[in-house]
Amino acid sequence: MKTEIVPLRAFRDNYIWAVHNGRHAAVIDPGDAAPVLEFLRAGDLRLCAVLCTHHHADHVGGCAQLGFEYNVPIIGPAAERIAALTTRVRGGDSVTVPELALRFDVLDIPGHTAGHIAFTGHGWLFCGDTLFSVGCGRLFEGTPAQMHASLLKLASLPDHTQVFCGHEYTAGNIRFATLVEPHNAALLALRNKVDALARQGLPSLPSLMGEERSVNPFLRTAVPEVRAAAERRAQRILDDDVAVFAVLRDWKNQPS
Repeated sequence: MKTEIVPLRAFRDNYIWAVHNGRHAAVIDPGDAAPVLEFLRAGDLRLCAVLCTHHHADHVGGCAQLGFEYNVPIIGPAAERIAALTTRVRGGDSVTVPELALRFDVLDIPGHTAGHIAFTGHGWLFCGDTLFSVGCGRLFEGTPAQMHASLLKLASLPDHTQVFCGHEYTAGNIRFATLVEPHNAALLALRNKVDALARQGLPSLPSLMGEERSVNPFLRTAVPEVRAAAERRAQRILDDDVAVFAVLRDWKNQPS
């Protein structure tokens, strides 16, 4: 049976990603066990693995219960304290889920948290709260230089890579991005698409990496229009792309 990825909604705007083949399922970033258990029971699926990108409770809060219920590997970042983990991985490692015939490479992507990781393979990227569609995560534990480098690492993945991030933030991110690039045609077209999906109650995700490079200001710090917008905001000349990123991230942090 074909492997399918299903978004499970949690809390206000979180996504738990479930990958299944009709018999077995793995989940990524289960902040809450309840929607996972409901999904497994409704589909008569057997949980076979849990993957975690970082330690925030809205991404790992359900791990202990799922581990207790199913006694499965719980795999996550070696550099972060997540009590429920059974397997700790870091950049350069790989993770296999044999029941689903899946293999993921692990990437270190610090910035949002100090030990944040991503899982990539099969044309998919599970990136937690580092890269969002048309946005990026806040810098709770890392520096602008770290986050910028992490985003560039993700942006180097192929255009067709499907981006599965941790939150439904796309509409708000587009509002900010249009302040930075009000004449970006790709961004304006995406706004119309996302508005139509929202009216139908459908997720805006996954996005595609090629599209992200065309619309996401945090991946476009070298674009002259983005740099100019950041310099107007900062009211000074910015020395490099990291400085542009830092201004954009601070700008996005401000109440609208």
